[in-house]
Amino acid sequence: MEKAINRQKVLLQHLRPSSSVPAHDSLLSASACLAGDSAAYQRSSVFGDDVVIVAAYRTALCKSKRGGFKDTHADDLLAPVLKALIDKTNLDPSEVGDIIVGSVLAPGSQRASECRMAAFYAGFPETVPVRTVNRQCSSGLQAVADVAAAIRAGFYDIGIGAGLESMTVNPMSWDGAVNPKVKIFEQAKNCLLPMGITSENVAHRFGVTREQQDQAAVESHRKAAAATASGRFKDEIIPVSTKIVDPKTGEEKPVTISIDDGIRPNASLADLGKLKPVFKKDGTTTAGNSSQVSDGAGAVLLMKRSVAMQKGLPILGIFRTFAAVGVDPAIMGVGPAVAIPAAVKAAGLELDDIDLFEINEAFASQFVYCRNKLEIDPEKVNVNGGAMAIGHPLGATGARCVATLLHEMKRRGKDCRFGVISMCIGTGMGAAAVFERGDAVDELCNARKVEHQNLMSKDAR
Repeated sequence: MEKAINRQKVLLQHLRPSSSVPAHDSLLSASACLAGDSAAYQRSSVFGDDVVIVAAYRTALCKSKRGGFKDTHADDLLAPVLKALIDKTNLDPSEVGDIIVGSVLAPGSQRASECRMAAFYAGFPETVPVRTVNRQCSSGLQAVADVAAAIRAGFYDIGIGAGLESMTVNPMSWDGAVNPKVKIFEQAKNCLLPMGITSENVAHRFGVTREQQDQAAVESHRKAAAATASGRFKDEIIPVSTKIVDPKTGEEKPVTISIDDGIRPNASLADLGKLKPVFKKDGTTTAGNSSQVSDGAGAVLLMKRSVAMQKGLPILGIFRTFAAVGVDPAIMGVGPAVAIPAAVKAAGLELDDIDLFEINEAFASQFVYCRNKLEIDPEKVNVNGGAMAIGHPLGATGARCVATLLHEMKRRGKDCRFGVISMCIGTGMGAAAVFERGDAVDELCNARKVEHQNLMSKDAR
């Protein structure tokens, strides 16, 4: 940017009426573009200050209580992905300013200790701090956003945003009594609704049929199975060496887990149609068209672009914007339909500019509603399947989605510049973030090419 401004200054010297005119009297000056909403693409930071992602990895996601990680401690899920960030980038771990881990179900102090322990297992020195964050199902994405914000604020130049959940070890539950005051506050009371009931509310209120939900589930499994078979997840999954314990004999068997184990390649409408509703007798939400209860972890390495360039690290993606919004708790699944437009607008973009979406499939009802509400091309959404097939380990999902999105954007190259990750959030919220492909921008060319632009500004329409 400084080079561009210097070139402007040289040109402006030639445009001055005469050398006798004092510099302070001239109305011509060089400055960075502040076109904002009038620009085809708005930048919010100087090129070198961009927050970039240089690595993003995840474990395989496994079925809770009966999958590959049923006998694996939570800290042993997180440690391998943290270690992979360092090993694969050759980064000195002491340079990391903070590790923030999204997690939902475990008791706060216990999970915080487990995450600190995992950092030691992964080779981080005692000087690197660790903390956790909990914004329900968006916790992993919130961790990434918190690190990006801290880097932009100048707190540090390098940080890790991660996510972790063992739904085998920490099932969903409520400890202690509920405040009786909740009965007189309708929205507060709705925060306690089972997530499946909020799914039924979305389906009923917005007319999402059982067939539409089952079809979305079939597509999720089909795409995830195809992605697995073609090796598209290999770049993002870190194999985890662990054990499987035979519940009858207690015998321990060493295993290495590297494939998501909840995907059903042969899922069909006929089979899903046989499943009974789980949450409401005459409902449409079933085990087959809901996200899977899973165990897993993910981690994302972020830093200032100038630091990444200095270290010669390849840039996988650029963190552009993040938005968290509130919605009616009774229909919490609509969150992405509100959060996505907010995040996209903050990036100076429009929905049509987004080439790829990762929208968490908490339930088929809310996924179908959000996709249809925003009129998103189905070919752009969850191209490698989603949570109904791959799984939804609550705190890890955001970090998992970052890894999946950015590796897919890299594969697609020039045909895929901008991507969005979004999810609904229990108690009535939504979150979304916008990313740009790592090699899609350089210091002097930061705007999307506008074809057939006949107007000076889109504001003039």
